[in-house]
Amino acid sequence: MPRVKRGKTHVAKRKRLLKQTKGYKAGRKKLVKAAKTAVNKAGAHAYRGRKVKKRVNRSLWQVKINAACRKEELSYSKFINLLKKNKIDLDRKVLADMAVKTPKTFATLVKEVKK
Repeated sequence: MPRVKRGKTHVAKRKRLLKQTKGYKAGRKKLVKAAKTAVNKAGAHAYRGRKVKKRVNRSLWQVKINAACRKEELSYSKFINLLKKNKIDLDRKVLADMAVKTPKTFATLVKEVKK
């Protein structure tokens, strides 16, 4: 059986790896072994970060809604409870956006829910 030379594949694989480490410091962008671990860890952190981003955004929406509700003399938890009782299905993202961009509309919604 003839010998298989894998130079092209090997070089291409390393080149692709080192391309991903662009912007990293020191040996993490030059040395293959260090670059490989750096890319793997970066991928793991990115995966976790995508999950954390959702949590952070939800808490920010809650803060914005709470601030807008307090102006109308109502707490966040009571407001959400009243929304559910009145069967108003607006998610927190939409409510927070409404509270920031159109406060008059939000105030109207709060007054409608209070009745």
